Amino acid sequence: MAEKDLFDDSTMTFGEHLEALRSHLWKAIIGWLIATVAAFWLSKPVIIEIQRPVIGAMETVFMQTGKKMEVVDPDIVQEVGNVGVIDKIKSWFSGEKPAEAVQPTPPAVDPNMQLEFDALDVLRSLHTSDPERYAAVPDDAPPAPVKISLVDTEFGKLISGIRYDSLRPRTDGVDEAFMIYLKVSLVVGFVLASPWIFYQLWCFVAAGLYPTERKYVYRFMPLSIGLFLVGGAFCFYVVIPYVLKFLFQFNVELQMRPEIKIGTWIMFALVVTLMFGLSFQLPLVMLVLDKIGLVPARLFREHRRWAILAIAFLSMVLTPADPVSMMAMMIPLLILYEFGILMCGRGSGKTSPFEIQSA
Repeated sequence: MAEKDLFDDSTMTFGEHLEALRSHLWKAIIGWLIATVAAFWLSKPVIIEIQRPVIGAMETVFMQTGKKMEVVDPDIVQEVGNVGVIDKIKSWFSGEKPAEAVQPTPPAVDPNMQLEFDALDVLRSLHTSDPERYAAVPDDAPPAPVKISLVDTEFGKLISGIRYDSLRPRTDGVDEAFMIYLKVSLVVGFVLASPWIFYQLWCFVAAGLYPTERKYVYRFMPLSIGLFLVGGAFCFYVVIPYVLKFLFQFNVELQMRPEIKIGTWIMFALVVTLMFGLSFQLPLVMLVLDKIGLVPARLFREHRRWAILAIAFLSMVLTPADPVSMMAMMIPLLILYEFGILMCGRGSGKTSPFEIQSA
């Protein structure tokens, strides 16, 4: 005997549907707000992590010292590393006071940083300032290059600090840092509350679906979430760093230095990551179109050229206007397109409505 579904006997009027929608939305919003309050203790390391790609790209392109400097605020490194979120949560339940974070240390001076000059230029300057005290330098005197290491010197620490500060994104006003913290907390809160939010939406939608339709959702929802997470991670940790290096090279060629605004950068990173996550749903979209008989698997195989053209157009629209990010999205989508054909299988031989119309 087949197991009875929870929603098999659910019948509601239009007004009851609206009331159910209002109830589920309120429950989802309340869960989101509670998670957002909890996210205030998690947003700081998240904001630091979001800055890593742009700071790392600027360091690689503009500094070119041959040695990676620590690009995260040392105070935050100590807090996340020694007194992190997990330790704080444990201290709340145990009643013990968490260990104090180590005092921040200044950024390390690049060991290759040194001061180079010609000693003869110094002698010429001294002769010009006081000819009676300092003798003139012969015109045919060979150059006398001098190199002085700036390691463990106050001047070296000053230069290192200036270069370190120049890598970090900027804020436009006194309130922007707080607003960024609030926006990121909302996003982190939504991620934390997403299981509860999706459950409430599913309780409303599932009541209007047939058992076979709900079966497909149960089967393919985990795959959809997995593809979204893979697409977002691929974008943030692989695509964005290469795109930034490519774009920053134009600043080097034009002898410019970009002024990175934290608000603009976070929106750019979130939107591009979201677009990649959504684009990785392509195999599931193909499978749904095949299951409902709208576009059989046979058409996906026969019209690869048109599919390649459509994927190239979408990659151009959904990414910044540069060939690197476009190809970074286009190539995975082409692979996912072939994966979608494999998921559809040989097809059931159904006739597409497009084929009927063309006949």
